[in-house]
Amino acid sequence: MRVAFVGLGVMGFPMAGYLARNGHDVTVYNRTASKADAWCQQYGGQSAATPGDAARDAEVVFSCVGNDDDVREVLLGSDGVLASISSASVIVDHTTASASIAREVGALAAAKSVGFLDAPVSGGQAGAENGQLTVMVGGVTEDFERAQPVMDCYAKAITHIGPVGSGQMAKMVNQICIAGVVQGLAEGLHFAKKAGLDPAIVIESISKGAAQSWQMENRWQTMVNDEFDFGFAVDWMRKDLAIAIAEADVNGATLELTKLVDQFYAEVQDLGGKRWDTSSLIARLT
Repeated sequence: MRVAFVGLGVMGFPMAGYLARNGHDVTVYNRTASKADAWCQQYGGQSAATPGDAARDAEVVFSCVGNDDDVREVLLGSDGVLASISSASVIVDHTTASASIAREVGALAAAKSVGFLDAPVSGGQAGAENGQLTVMVGGVTEDFERAQPVMDCYAKAITHIGPVGSGQMAKMVNQICIAGVVQGLAEGLHFAKKAGLDPAIVIESISKGAAQSWQMENRWQTMVNDEFDFGFAVDWMRKDLAIAIAEADVNGATLELTKLVDQFYAEVQDLGGKRWDTSSLIARLT
């Protein structure tokens, strides 16, 4: 298919690469043009001067940017995707953003007979680089069915959650769960060390039981070694948790642990850990 990819950060760069590797005709846009040039040198395809130029002939347009304001700029701006995209095309936004911006874009896209899917991802930079992302999608079934085979290029699991906004809501659930799990793991490892136990032996034992988690399997060793210079940054996690907490204020959900862990992440930021991996919660305990 003719596709466009807007936003070539640590996630978008490899995701767009998988589209090219799978034979799609890819046009990319990035605010820092040199990154788009580097992508084209590595994968072929072509770069565009604006998001609108990238979207002009595309059947599916993907975006993966930073936050609500960035989504509004690249999709709704005067040079944005909606200004140029053809009717009957589909926009797939992989940004982790609010459900409200998803609904705003979805309504404006529908008015132009353009499909829209909010499709945040989980799996981090490693998942993007390995083509093993989990995608949570909100939107119309017909649009989902058109875009799913293309998303398969970089995903291991794609789930249609419900109408527009549902993908972002599901991503909020994902981040809420991760926050609690990482805090529990941090405290467990901290306790093990204080008790004089060998963390490796303890993890070998408990990871075979009910305490097992992805975080335990992939992060316990780096946590006990104080290695945090990789993965999903604390700054990004706090952005995501702020979105979830704001949504909870609207829908009435009680997020006591999430709010507490968010403040723990603020302490990690104060320690200089703004760009540390989210597993750095253990740093404030030692």
